[in-house]
Amino acid sequence: MSLIRVPRRRFVQLSGLSLLLGGCGSSLFESVVGRATEPLNQSVEQLIFNPQKLAPEFPASAIEPDALLINTAERTTPQIDQATFRLVVDGEVDNPLSLSLAEILEMPMTSMVIRHVCVEGWAAIVQWGGVRLRDLARLAGPKPGVRYAYFESAGNTYYESWDIASSLHPQTLLAYQKNNAPLPVENGAPLRLASPLKLGYKQSKWITRVTLLSELPVRKGFWEDQGYEWYGGL
Repeated sequence: MSLIRVPRRRFVQLSGLSLLLGGCGSSLFESVVGRATEPLNQSVEQLIFNPQKLAPEFPASAIEPDALLINTAERTTPQIDQATFRLVVDGEVDNPLSLSLAEILEMPMTSMVIRHVCVEGWAAIVQWGGVRLRDLARLAGPKPGVRYAYFESAGNTYYESWDIASSLHPQTLLAYQKNNAPLPVENGAPLRLASPLKLGYKQSKWITRVTLLSELPVRKGFWEDQGYEWYGGL
């Protein structure tokens, strides 16, 4: 019997474990099935994920400057004063942080050109620049047993949670730069998540707080609480 290679994402879909929904909500059936299969879904996704493996990056010539769409389904863009902005990193840590944007800009910057993939069926190759989330976590000093990162956005516009392995991956950034220019507010300034590991709905904009936790919160994510898959990996 010949071995048929099935892409990772397709494997999860064929297994009936993935509920990547294409709109702004889900049917009752999809919500019930999603809640029932989520623990197994998480386990399979985390088993497949390799925290040491880097996702493909692209040359600057591949950047598609007009391809990154603004999700009109998101709530109103918050008003943020960058001069008084603070990023809080707290939760189950030894050294909670409260950093100004200037302090974050002084940290080593990582730049990457990656493909941003939206669950609605489009993609864009984008350059992101920012600070690695693992560097911020290292400063905060996570306590033993931390398994999740929970992200809050300004003005209660969005909330999200990730597994800790994906959060601390070297290609997971809190980005303040897009296509070698300051990040526009409509794309999430002053800070947003950027990573080739997750679908677009996992990549929160306007982040003001990162909380490291040992237990997954009841409110898992803005779209996940409406039926989307929690892990959201690529």
